[in-house]
Amino acid sequence: MPTSDIDEIYRLYAKYIYRYLAGLSSSEQLAEELTAETFYHAVKNINSYSSEYSMPAWLKAIAKNLYIDYLRKKERQNLPINNINSIDSLDLPDSADAAIMLENKEQAFNVHKVLHTLDEPYKEVFSLRIFGELSFKEIGELFGKSDGWARTVFFRAKEKIVNKLHEQE
Repeated sequence: MPTSDIDEIYRLYAKYIYRYLAGLSSSEQLAEELTAETFYHAVKNINSYSSEYSMPAWLKAIAKNLYIDYLRKKERQNLPINNINSIDSLDLPDSADAAIMLENKEQAFNVHKVLHTLDEPYKEVFSLRIFGELSFKEIGELFGKSDGWARTVFFRAKEKIVNKLHEQE
């Protein structure tokens, strides 16, 4: 692949991947490191890219796998996995209750705590939609499912989070 194509892919998707990873990790430094590593792996494995998936979905899959590898490594070292230290805002679309709950950092932190208690695929679909800003179609592609499946799982995850937050009150 020509260098100009690689530069163009980076220019188009680096911020997108960074925001996704920053949302997952809540760490700007880790997001920067994993973003760089994502593009390194993408260039190294460009021959495995299939046009069946969109470029952003493929890059997000690489980023997600790198983040999971990071978590596994941290877990093996018995170190804290996540340090949620700054969350400016988190917008839960289509839910006035959720928007009200997230007016401050403490409430956003509580959402992250609840999010990490959810089972898969709810946790991951919610994170991909909110932090990764993926469309339902892209999320469906990552899981090998339909966009309707992704939409349903996302709204169920959101409902679970809102309900657990109400229970904590």
